[in-house]
Amino acid sequence: MENIYNNIPDHLPRELFDGILSGRDFRMERIVSRGHKTPEGTWYDQDEDEWVLVLKGCAGLCIQGRKEVIVMGPGDYVHLDAHVKHRVEWTDEAGETVWLAIHFNK
Repeated sequence: MENIYNNIPDHLPRELFDGILSGRDFRMERIVSRGHKTPEGTWYDQDEDEWVLVLKGCAGLCIQGRKEVIVMGPGDYVHLDAHVKHRVEWTDEAGETVWLAIHFNK
């Protein structure tokens, strides 16, 4: 048995990406952020759809073409179609933001 909150280092110079499960058309990962954000001017543009859930902490997600930043907290999730450009504007600096992300092909 594993626990999604175990094995989080005290010091995180970069976001932590841990593969949890994968199959032919999907992969699931835990992401741990602590004050991390996408570098200025950089956008994620992925070949797969992504469903992402915040389990702990909080974050601001920006989707290209939208003015408002989506503020996410525990239990909040979004679905991003493939090639929808997005970025993380901010994550909680006082504690961890733990995400569960599923990348898949339709």
